[in-house]
Amino acid sequence: MPAHARPPATFIALHGTHSSLLLECPPHEAPLWRYWGPRLPDSAAAPALRATRALPSFMLDFDQPLTVLPSFGVGWFGQSALLAHRNGQDFAQAITACEIEWLTPGQSLVLHLNDAVAQLRIDLRLSLDPASDVLTLQTGITNLGAGALDVQWLAAATLPLPGQATQVRSYAGQHNHEFMLQTDTLSRSLWRRENRRGRTSHDCFPGAVVTTPGSTEHSGLVFGAHLAWSGNHQQSIEWLHDGQYQWQLGEWLAPGEGLLQPGEHLLTPEVVASCSMQGLNGLAANFHRELRARLNWPGGTMRPRPVHLNTWEAFYFDLEPTDVMALASAAAEVGIERFVLDDGWFQGRHNDRAGLGDWWTDTGKFPDGLAPLASHVNALGMEFGLWVEPEMVNPDSDLFRAHPDWALQIAGRALITGRHQLVLNIAHPPAADYLFEKLSALLHSLPIRYLKWDHNRDLTTAALAGGVGTAGYRVQVLAVYALLARLREAHPGVEIESCSGGGGRIDFAMLRHTHRVWGSDCIDALSRVDIQRGFGQFFPPEILGSHIGTAPAHTTGRSQSLAFRAAVAMTGHLGVELDVRLLSATMREQLGAWIGRYKAWREQIHHGQVWRGEGADSLVWQAHGDPEANNILLFVFRTAPSSHRYTPPLQLPMLDARARYRVQQLVAMDGDGALQSPAPFFSELLASGVDMDGAWLAQTGLPMPRATAETCFIVRLQRIEP
Repeated sequence: MPAHARPPATFIALHGTHSSLLLECPPHEAPLWRYWGPRLPDSAAAPALRATRALPSFMLDFDQPLTVLPSFGVGWFGQSALLAHRNGQDFAQAITACEIEWLTPGQSLVLHLNDAVAQLRIDLRLSLDPASDVLTLQTGITNLGAGALDVQWLAAATLPLPGQATQVRSYAGQHNHEFMLQTDTLSRSLWRRENRRGRTSHDCFPGAVVTTPGSTEHSGLVFGAHLAWSGNHQQSIEWLHDGQYQWQLGEWLAPGEGLLQPGEHLLTPEVVASCSMQGLNGLAANFHRELRARLNWPGGTMRPRPVHLNTWEAFYFDLEPTDVMALASAAAEVGIERFVLDDGWFQGRHNDRAGLGDWWTDTGKFPDGLAPLASHVNALGMEFGLWVEPEMVNPDSDLFRAHPDWALQIAGRALITGRHQLVLNIAHPPAADYLFEKLSALLHSLPIRYLKWDHNRDLTTAALAGGVGTAGYRVQVLAVYALLARLREAHPGVEIESCSGGGGRIDFAMLRHTHRVWGSDCIDALSRVDIQRGFGQFFPPEILGSHIGTAPAHTTGRSQSLAFRAAVAMTGHLGVELDVRLLSATMREQLGAWIGRYKAWREQIHHGQVWRGEGADSLVWQAHGDPEANNILLFVFRTAPSSHRYTPPLQLPMLDARARYRVQQLVAMDGDGALQSPAPFFSELLASGVDMDGAWLAQTGLPMPRATAETCFIVRLQRIEP
């Protein structure tokens, strides 16, 4: 149909508190992306896009702007949101009809997009939450044709980005060094990140943040998106010829994983996205609100996050009942509230070469089982927790000897081990049933309130049906979700931690089924400052396992004071990972004091807004408080020796310039010899506090003590007027 003969377009608008999106819906095609950004008036209108764009020379005669589903082969030359074919046919797709189904007027809808030629239907769900300004998108495809449809790529979301977008901040990493910030300049070159490890991964986090000129931690326009998926993934940002960008995120499909028989349906993971005019901290607050709303806590609400001790770095595999009980007693004395028995407790588990899959107690280590230990822990007033790694199997195990075909493998290919273990095909119903029965038996027979659920290797040779079937990466992830959901339904009072060699499986989808994540196997406090800052861009502190470790740290060999280790750890969900029995009486007393502070502060840390920033002279800070910043708990970490004779003040832009604040230091620093040449201001700050103007603190800053490296300055700022 000629462009001049087309009926006029309609528009769809979704509005949050501080953001809006606008779609233009011409007839007989997919809706066009017109806007995603800061809040528009409810009455905002736009002219039809094609009416504003003159066709350039040497172009097709029909203008094809960015749609919610840009597709290959019919005039769109950018990245396509769908790549599919039927044995080489129907390789080009174009939407011929769009039906709009409102789920909640003005807030959420489904776009039903049909291609009558290629015989397929796309269902795109969009929802903009007014409370968090988070946009969620999810896409499904149904094969309406007579032949199989091979879907090679289906974006979960295609998002528009404005032309003033300049940089993309993403996260790389590795085991013991997760959430390494990468900053790339956006240009006409394609930006892409892909992960094929079968889990969320240490080295390619499935999300990013896009900034615009002048944006900072505290102000300016920024965009963020995250794929809620625990497997293979891909995202790309591409410059378009109108000077804008498109951002696609979705699951990376292994060959054959998207093969749909007639009538079959494929549903993508969910994309969680947001934009903010309050910079990186405003964007983080949006993501934190969204995740807090979706967490499925036992009993429906989060209780105070209990301080817990994990036994791994105290014993490793060398578990002996008397020693473990003695550690539990020592833990209770310093205020620990949950005691978690880590790896080494089950049949044949003396090292990492054997035992995985045999989920019953090793009677050589625990002749009477785990019940006496659990009873001892409970009698001390602590909860009992247990480590498991259900998705894995050692070749040296009764399970593998009985069912070698249950391991993911490819017929004719060598079995590739990682940490001496293979991955179970838990999409195989007998394997999933076996795991459910073994874990459920443990949870029925013991007072287990907490499972640390580990996943310590990437997926390889991941074929189904004993190695002769199709690729099994996708169904493996879905099977994990199903197993977790099944256990949660049978044992609703149990909390679960997601660990994957540290931070290898942290995403919003896994957090639909779990309640805590282990950010990194590295608990060196200095390393954790950066790891936890990257983590906090998307995830709130109450779900971050953050432990006080030994000095020197087992992963780096570096030593820090107990005060620094504790201060860094308590900005997440505090735990302890050391042998408390070996501490001197003085150190035990200090540890108990830090645990007591955490208990006094955890409600504020775990329910408030979080602000992060960097000061001059190697200062990194994190603040927790109510959204209006009336009551702020501020942690300032010195990460390196001072390079200034006088440490510059620390600006706190989130404070109200019209208000006054009582500023009080909460913990003396001179116990570590950290405070050098103390000034009178800091004596008063520690004694009774100092009243200061918000404008001064925001624009000029809070004076900082001259301190040694790897120390923390902790203050409270309480609004006193107006």
